[in-house]
Amino acid sequence: MSIKKKLGLGVASAALGLSLIGGGTYAYFNDVATTNNAFAAGTLDLAANPTTIIDVKNIKPGDWMNRTFKLENKGSLDISKVYLYTNYTVTGAKGSDDFGKHIKVNFLRNEDKSGVFVPSNVIVSKTLYELKNLSPDAVKNLSHSIFAERSGLKAGTSDNLYVQFQFVDNGNDQNEFQGAKLQLEWKFDAQQTAGESK
Repeated sequence: MSIKKKLGLGVASAALGLSLIGGGTYAYFNDVATTNNAFAAGTLDLAANPTTIIDVKNIKPGDWMNRTFKLENKGSLDISKVYLYTNYTVTGAKGSDDFGKHIKVNFLRNEDKSGVFVPSNVIVSKTLYELKNLSPDAVKNLSHSIFAERSGLKAGTSDNLYVQFQFVDNGNDQNEFQGAKLQLEWKFDAQQTAGESK
């Protein structure tokens, strides 16, 4: 090993030794603060009341049925949208026609989002068959009235909805539906509001 390398190694060793000695005798002030933090997620809890909106027997072409129900936000978070999905099953029909094409929702109105003169109709004149391919927002203010509630459903509140179903009389022979039963499922899918600074 050359003299320069030996000399460099000696200087480095001395510097290391001094730093260890100095580190052991260096005094300083110290203070510590500790924070305890928590994150708690809110809840989305949508309820339909009553859970059975309609259960009717012995209907005939031309009959209509009015019903009311509530959508309730029982969670801790506001809801921005509630999508309505329609599904149904038919039993006992004697022909090949779909009974859902003959049951019409004349209107589904959100009374809390309706204005004084303009109703907020979530659905207007659609058969159950047509509704299978749609997903309207049941808590949207479609009236654009300043007197109606804004779209969405705040935590701890509810909206009153009014619906009219009709077994449409199409003026033709509808005997194939005598004794038929249609089991309707309406699924209400609540969506959270957009994220925000907390």
